[in-house]
Amino acid sequence: MITDSTTELTPLPLPAIVARRAERTPDTIAYVYLRNGEEIGEQTTYRKLDTDVRARAAALAELAGERRSAVLMYPTGLEFIRAWLGCTAAGIKGAPIQVPTRRHAVRRLRTIADDAHTTLVLTTREVRDRVLADFPDLPELAGLELVATDELQAPAAEAELPVPALSDVALLQYTSGSTGDPKGVMVTHANFWFNAAETDGLWPVRDDGTVVSWLPFFHDMGLLLGVVLPLWAGRPAYLMGPEAFIRRPGRWLEAMSRFGGTHSSAPNFAYDLCVRSDSVRCPLDLSRWRMAVNGAEPVRAHTVQDFVGKFASDGFDPRAMCPSYGLAENTLKVCGSPQDVESAPLLLDARALGRGRVAPVAEGTEKSVLTTTVMSVGRTVGGTRVRIVDPHTLRAAGPDEVGEIWVSGPCVAAGYLGREEESERTFRARIAGAEADGPFLRTGDMGFVRGGDLFITGRLKDLIIIKGRNHYPQDLEHTAENSHPLLRPASAAAFAVDNGEHESVVVVVEGDSRVGRYASVDEVTTAVREALRRSHRIEVADVVLIRRGSLPKTTSGKVRRRPCRERYEDGTLARLVVLN
Repeated sequence: MITDSTTELTPLPLPAIVARRAERTPDTIAYVYLRNGEEIGEQTTYRKLDTDVRARAAALAELAGERRSAVLMYPTGLEFIRAWLGCTAAGIKGAPIQVPTRRHAVRRLRTIADDAHTTLVLTTREVRDRVLADFPDLPELAGLELVATDELQAPAAEAELPVPALSDVALLQYTSGSTGDPKGVMVTHANFWFNAAETDGLWPVRDDGTVVSWLPFFHDMGLLLGVVLPLWAGRPAYLMGPEAFIRRPGRWLEAMSRFGGTHSSAPNFAYDLCVRSDSVRCPLDLSRWRMAVNGAEPVRAHTVQDFVGKFASDGFDPRAMCPSYGLAENTLKVCGSPQDVESAPLLLDARALGRGRVAPVAEGTEKSVLTTTVMSVGRTVGGTRVRIVDPHTLRAAGPDEVGEIWVSGPCVAAGYLGREEESERTFRARIAGAEADGPFLRTGDMGFVRGGDLFITGRLKDLIIIKGRNHYPQDLEHTAENSHPLLRPASAAAFAVDNGEHESVVVVVEGDSRVGRYASVDEVTTAVREALRRSHRIEVADVVLIRRGSLPKTTSGKVRRRPCRERYEDGTLARLVVLN
């Protein structure tokens, strides 16, 4: 572990870290909110943050009564940070969600509140009033108490707050539900401390570190890397809302340049947007950026290469691009590429990989339909360990075999709230024949270890098996998205359907608004079929073109293949119709 003036050697619960920062560096800037991703808005020092957290905690302890959890419904901003840390100081488990703008999101709010056994929903005055005005008669809101924490007054008498233990739950991180119903992951204070410490050990923040983030706080990456890591390291964080980035990706890079950002993170699609977009409005200096985490979805070799190529002239160091792997059940980070190593893709024999074997092709071999490219997501540090296990026999996989990724260490969360049997299966798994070498977290992700590096090949539940050969849906989706100029990244879902005799592949893809003017629906779907036939030797049963923005996705932007397949099978998936 890196130890310098910013880090703490003794694990502490989150409120104690806030208090320690306020004691040692009271006037240091902790967080800055960038309005519209550009203008400096509200900011706070550690002294002010500590005062506000204590005030929120005292008010919430009085308000909550017997309720020990609360839904956190906030936009990006400092009030979320004050409220969540206030919850941790009051012994209340906070469950962050996205602010609902549609009815299905209100249903998700209710589902999470019921699962967390609470009627308390914390938010801002502006959001509370808007939600109540937009959904005045929804039964899902009945019985919920929406409380604006920016209106709360601290009790007149100083409240005696509980002292949280490291083993206490500090957060209910509801999983995004890409392959199942949302479940509340119980993340403890110890989990946060150790994950921040391991993150710093892999990508040192040091005394000159500055974090810039646009990721939402209801997402594990946004919360850990945008809020917890800078607090743990005692370094400032400049924060903007995800909508500011989506509307103009250049804002992210401009903020990195303007504020001397050293640490930032995003899913692969964000780097791809930066490559495709020409929205930067001023000269950039990215020379201080030393940790550009690429995670939360499959890392594409061409995206890494294109981003590095486009922004090298602005000072971006190729070694700063850090592919990584993590999940909410491990707090966040499992492993990542060190910042002093330039990431390199691994070219494999596609036929062998389809049979679950890892067979690198000879150096100098050109890419073809017989090869596939995978990116390393680095190595573990600290106490985290990774094993590759056959998901059916539960025995350790052999060398150069693909298997399920199992994880152990201090960052593995306590389990799923109220789901003891599922928690036992997922968080306390044992390897057959090596039962003492555990317990392990079963991630549900497939991959392999080679040369000490971890490589991800796909999700166990999403795996498509056609004629005995494994196909990873993200590979098929990537091919489909690049088959025609009117298709975009992160816009396709591939899945298998069973007609009672055999399984076949269906691809659903969002069409650009220009479909009909510049290309027919038939032309686009034919391009998808031919690309999949050429690159993967698959005959697709159906290609469904749908309206842009209608593909089912999680709150973090991941494709939800199961709901997409269900809508396809029950006939509710609306095909794009172009009127001449």
